[in-house]
Amino acid sequence: MTKTAQIAWDDTILPFQLDRANIRGRVARLDGVLEQVLSQHNYPPQIEALIAEVALLTALIGPTIKLRWKLSIQVRGDGPARILAADYYAPEKEGAPARIRAYASFDADRLDADQPAFSQIGKGYFAILIDQGEGTEPYQGVTPLDKKSLSECAETYFEQSEQIPTRFELAFGRSQTPGVDERWLAGGIMMQHMPNASPLMVGADYTPTSDEDDAENWTRTNILLDTVEELELIGPSVAPTDLLLRLFHEEQPRIFDPQKVEFGCTCSPAKVRQSLSIYSAKDIAHMTTEAGVVTADCQFCGKHYEMNPKTLGFEATEPADDAE
Repeated sequence: MTKTAQIAWDDTILPFQLDRANIRGRVARLDGVLEQVLSQHNYPPQIEALIAEVALLTALIGPTIKLRWKLSIQVRGDGPARILAADYYAPEKEGAPARIRAYASFDADRLDADQPAFSQIGKGYFAILIDQGEGTEPYQGVTPLDKKSLSECAETYFEQSEQIPTRFELAFGRSQTPGVDERWLAGGIMMQHMPNASPLMVGADYTPTSDEDDAENWTRTNILLDTVEELELIGPSVAPTDLLLRLFHEEQPRIFDPQKVEFGCTCSPAKVRQSLSIYSAKDIAHMTTEAGVVTADCQFCGKHYEMNPKTLGFEATEPADDAE
């Protein structure tokens, strides 16, 4: 893959379909996006790895849904890594990029550098939340953290909540290319075995299959996916299109238009103000600093807000000025 091609595939999600096997999927690269997500904070290595995995899962899962606004993944545990959260925002218009943001909350003193990253979460749950925007009821599906990785928990979620066999193969880490500054790289593949009646399986070459054939097809494609190498997912040499041909050339792979993604945070003064609207004037007074302002920091992008306390809460006495 040339340098130009590598840049073109950075921060891209490529949908595909295997006509012979009744399978759809996504290939994702999150290089610049992940670097921006992690640069907002000074995370220890184990937390960086967890953020990389949850951001990559969000990028792969988000486009599989007819999404009008936001898909979120939330992980909560009783270990040192208390909260992992990532959001995927659907493109605002055709041709626009999707947006991804992520953050973690953790107890630095409890982290164990000798233990795997996933073990730092402890017991808890993995949740997918879908919010289609104003006027709709958010959906939430939850599965326990009883597997060996976040990707295995995501597979269990789809098996139990959606009854869709799903498989992830992910890779992420810091690049160590000689002569190039270190940076985070992440790449992965998601496969889903779709029901014969699914409108998501399209095209003149698609042929419905029997249950027996479905089981055989799913087993065969999983064996093929087992052959993928980490460098094929995050290295500079293999383009996603070439990877699909290498893995699934006999499965009649068909690719669709790629979706670009970028780092994006939706925080704003108005949203901070809204989050504080439940508090009384007395509560707001307790939040006010000696400098006479109420401060707030976005957990995702780190943006710092300073606001006039008289404009906050349900007992506000002055109109809001969101330019402050």
